[in-house]
Amino acid sequence: MKKNKKIMVFGTFDLLHPGHIYFLWQARKYGAYLIAVIARDRTVKKVKGRLPQNKELKRSANLKNLNLADRIILGNLKDKLAAVKKYKPDIICLGYDQRYFTENLKKELQKINLAKIKIIRLKPYKPEKYKTSLIKKLT
Repeated sequence: MKKNKKIMVFGTFDLLHPGHIYFLWQARKYGAYLIAVIARDRTVKKVKGRLPQNKELKRSANLKNLNLADRIILGNLKDKLAAVKKYKPDIICLGYDQRYFTENLKKELQKINLAKIKIIRLKPYKPEKYKTSLIKKLT
């Protein structure tokens, strides 16, 4: 894998756990520069039907403290592909269970002339234990 590649990931990253760390670590192996796009509070509410436990700026700060991503940005409320258009990653890495925004992603990228972006679905890390929805039930 060429190390000069730009990688992009998307997520809520609400309660950071080893599954998130493994996800970012896996994505990082595909390139030299990792951009993490954090879902906005309003987007999470719309998609999951509830607000995240931590507000977007707190989630962003928590992710920054891990030092696994080179750039951390908040998603765009109006255009879910705004970050992709701006940063033009070589690869988009998706979580094993990421469904929102991924179904027609390849077609959406073609529409904006970014069809060369490779999409890679990453492997889970102990999903029976490290999944935010499970952790929330235990706390």
